Amino acid sequence: MQATPAHSDEDAIFRKIARRIVPFLFVCYVVNFIDRVNIGFAKLQFLQDLKLDDAVFGIAAGMFFVGYVVFEVPSNLLLARIGVRKTMLRIMTLWGLLTVLLMFVQNATGLYVLRFLLGAAEAGFFPGIVLYLTYWFPDSRRGRIMSLFVMAVPLAGIVGGPLSGAIMSHLHDALGLRGWQWLFLIEGVPAVALGFMALFYLDDRPADARWLSVHEKERVAAALEAERAGHAGAQPHGHGRLRDVLANPRIYVMAGIYFCIFMGLNAVGFWIPTLLRQVGVEHVSSIGWLSGGISVCTAIGILLIGRSSDRLMERRWHTAGCGLATAASFVLLPFAAHSIVLTVLLLMVASLSIYATLSVFWTIPTAFLDKNAAAAGIAAITAIGALGGAVSPSLVGMLKTYSGSLYSGFAVIALLLVIGMVVLLRAVPAPGREVERGVRQAAVK
Repeated sequence: MQATPAHSDEDAIFRKIARRIVPFLFVCYVVNFIDRVNIGFAKLQFLQDLKLDDAVFGIAAGMFFVGYVVFEVPSNLLLARIGVRKTMLRIMTLWGLLTVLLMFVQNATGLYVLRFLLGAAEAGFFPGIVLYLTYWFPDSRRGRIMSLFVMAVPLAGIVGGPLSGAIMSHLHDALGLRGWQWLFLIEGVPAVALGFMALFYLDDRPADARWLSVHEKERVAAALEAERAGHAGAQPHGHGRLRDVLANPRIYVMAGIYFCIFMGLNAVGFWIPTLLRQVGVEHVSSIGWLSGGISVCTAIGILLIGRSSDRLMERRWHTAGCGLATAASFVLLPFAAHSIVLTVLLLMVASLSIYATLSVFWTIPTAFLDKNAAAAGIAAITAIGALGGAVSPSLVGMLKTYSGSLYSGFAVIALLLVIGMVVLLRAVPAPGREVERGVRQAAVK
């Protein structure tokens, strides 16, 4: 079917918006994720230097998410009030400076404190961007936009893996600094620069964008209003106050599912370097390049799955199928313990699937939260769900210390992922059933 002129005009407007804001947000998320997980590479050196073990590392990785959870909701509510420009300036400059300060860590206590503060500084970044994208794109376009944004994570692996390996290999003991100290220094500075750039480059809402014409602003506003009107009869909404949003049981169901997803995300994000070393990859630079190769495949897979979800307007099975594929990969990892090739293949499937799960998942809650409830709702789901980020690395690290095997922790996470995906399929109605339920509710009213 040939597109109508009006539809083609709207496509062109949203392409223009995507070209303007998505690349910058993409770069910010690349830097964000490199700084969040570079401790996974740094640990290959600093555990020995500081005489720490995997249990300490797991707790330190998890402390990030304790700070993240505590400040998540306030940060997103503040973003809705003051805008993304000032919020990004605050978040990015603070997390960049704290990343640099990690180079001065001397013991476990200092590591815990700085990781907590890093999480507190970054709190609100991801849910803030999710909220920000709802200001610019209707739900029918948000799947592919979220996929493009989440592709920053594998790109962070493509860039960050080889970069981290190279820094730690080639700058080790340069100017009296260890390789892991150079890692935190070099990878922390870009966040500060991007924070200041955000203040001048981004616009808080379409109405503020001088690069959009009056006609283009009107078309964007009309598309977003049509989406809200379409959801109004079919979805139960809160009033946007935090108390009202937190009284909605659907928020907690989504948060529980997100908890399980986050467990899988952090298992992949923090432990790939350790798993690769465990199966026989000795050199840090080789681990970096293999991590980068896994990330290339992940990026391609995320984009394809996101486009498929938008084209079919199907969210449930795209999310659940990817989550179950991640769980299967985790369960199979022990059977590949003596093969680098098989381990890399399973990690590739797990990485591709879990990040695709993340990108498609966020089209579900943003579709049922209205504009008044979105800031609090997205932040609440992210904050509660991100507790999985605190639990996951700590769980794997402690089980590794006490059992001698990483695989027991991955098996537990696989089980939680299966539970989460089953709950999602039960709790989120198929599109046809959702519309029918909305019509029945409207008729009763």
